[in-house]
Amino acid sequence: MSSAAPTAPDAVPDQAVLAAERPARRLRPARLLTAVHRRRADVAVALVFVALAGWLTHGLWPDPAARVLALNPEDQALYEWFLAVDSRALFGDFDLLTRRLNAPDGVNLMTNTTVIALGVLLAPVTLLLGAPVTFALLALANLAGTAVAWYLLFTRVLRARRVAAALGAALCGFGPGMVSQTNSHLHMTAQWLVPVIVWLVVRLLRAADPAATLDGRPDHRRVVSSAVGLAAAVTAQVFVGEEVLFLCAVTLLVMAVAYALADRNLARRALPGFAAGMLLAAGLALLVLAWPLWFQFAGPQGVADGMFSPHYFSADLRSWWTVSPLSLAGDDAAARLTTGPAEYNTFLGLPLLLAAAVCALWLGRRPLVVACVVGTLVTGALSLGPRVVVDGERTAVPGPYALLSGLPVVDGALPMRFALAVLPLVATLLVLAVDRALRGTGRARRLVPAAVGLALLPLLPTPLPTAERPPLPEFVTGGHWRQCVEPGGVLVPVPLATPKQPWPMRWATATDAAFGMPEGFFIGPYGRGGTAAMGTYARPTSALLADVARRGGQPVVDDGHRRQAARDADFWDASCVALADGTPHADSLRATLEQLYGPATRIADAWTWRV
Repeated sequence: MSSAAPTAPDAVPDQAVLAAERPARRLRPARLLTAVHRRRADVAVALVFVALAGWLTHGLWPDPAARVLALNPEDQALYEWFLAVDSRALFGDFDLLTRRLNAPDGVNLMTNTTVIALGVLLAPVTLLLGAPVTFALLALANLAGTAVAWYLLFTRVLRARRVAAALGAALCGFGPGMVSQTNSHLHMTAQWLVPVIVWLVVRLLRAADPAATLDGRPDHRRVVSSAVGLAAAVTAQVFVGEEVLFLCAVTLLVMAVAYALADRNLARRALPGFAAGMLLAAGLALLVLAWPLWFQFAGPQGVADGMFSPHYFSADLRSWWTVSPLSLAGDDAAARLTTGPAEYNTFLGLPLLLAAAVCALWLGRRPLVVACVVGTLVTGALSLGPRVVVDGERTAVPGPYALLSGLPVVDGALPMRFALAVLPLVATLLVLAVDRALRGTGRARRLVPAAVGLALLPLLPTPLPTAERPPLPEFVTGGHWRQCVEPGGVLVPVPLATPKQPWPMRWATATDAAFGMPEGFFIGPYGRGGTAAMGTYARPTSALLADVARRGGQPVVDDGHRRQAARDADFWDASCVALADGTPHADSLRATLEQLYGPATRIADAWTWRV
């Protein structure tokens, strides 16, 4: 091999690595059992990750339909509805604009975090067991799957020892940000495709580097296959979670620039083929994604801007050296340093930060180490938002994010979520350090793994809090709703669902979104000037009913109210209005509805009005 070729194991693979990347022969059952036996240590690691994910989410499993993640139940109701709508793809009843919510305008599924790929993939589970079971399964699988995927990347691409890879993968899959995002943000925790994307980029780079191939020339066939695979992975990730893909792309771009500056010989050799492969991947992905992305930003009910303020969703500088309240050594008082329990993205703690810094210094100026350090610093700095916040106080010091604020697409990502990219970067530094120690001799062989393990110990996550949720009315679960509205029609639950009170959406979820309903919890173009907003404006009748549900009492209803109620029902194209037993202030609501729509009809445990 040329003397100009880099010798770092993260840059040039040996022949064993190249052979490992060749297509494997088809395994007969006996060979498959042998392969599993040889990989029993890997299987054991995967089972440990599954067990840990199961332990963290065990509060949901006794009865997923009756249990809810206590720290963010509203978003869980939303995602379960998404999964129910996605499952209808098996019936051929699916469109990127669904009118099963916000009737008659509908909801743009691309504009919302609808995890379409996951919902369609697990549609049989949803239709057989219900969306709450699918949600619980994904909450577990996303944590374990992300950890397993990073473990495979560390052991196959970095050729790291299993102990080192397992420690790093555990941080990637079960770090503070991942655990907190598990509080109902399925689109953020489904990161198991990210290591696949990273592997394909690395594979593309190696194929484009003449010094990394057996014949000293770029492997054009592997460049093309890597580009095709990368396009497929990127396309799939768009329909799982676009924000994760955006964070991955930004991080890889920063790392690529840093790596090229650290290894300029590699950059000169591989850049032409690598750039051609990336352009091919981008072109292939856009062939598939052009229309869905147009639909998201410019289609019906689509929005072209982000709706969340980067000033509000900025990471507190102090949170970086604070341990997450959802970790073993965490303190609930630290929750004031972030916006909510689903956003403990930066809470890595001082021990881990110090361990990562020491590992980086010990590893030296290897290109991969330089790239990880630069990536960590850049994404960590971007998480601080437009103005640096320290201990809850917003300072006058501008953050690097101010340079990006307002740019198209970028403003759709919350600044504090850039910190999620720090987990795999820090994990890679730990993996490289522990692997180097294990391959050596002397005190470092034991000292480094022990120190890394101790630094990770305070971040050991604790089970996610869960709570009981009210049972659904028998009117819904028993299928009696069909006496009130035909499948595909619009049913108006009282009170109507809103972003802060989305609970009536559970009615539709329990029926696999067999009927639609007005208003609800979603992102749509209802802000000022058609900008993004959460939910829509309330019609006069729904506002009246919401006020009665909140305060009780008996409002004065006149002919004007009745005419308005008829117009609202006509606007919604509603077939039926339903009030279930047990609704707060049910007697006041029933009296109000009877003044608006006339005498009620009793169906199971609900009062109904045909409109």
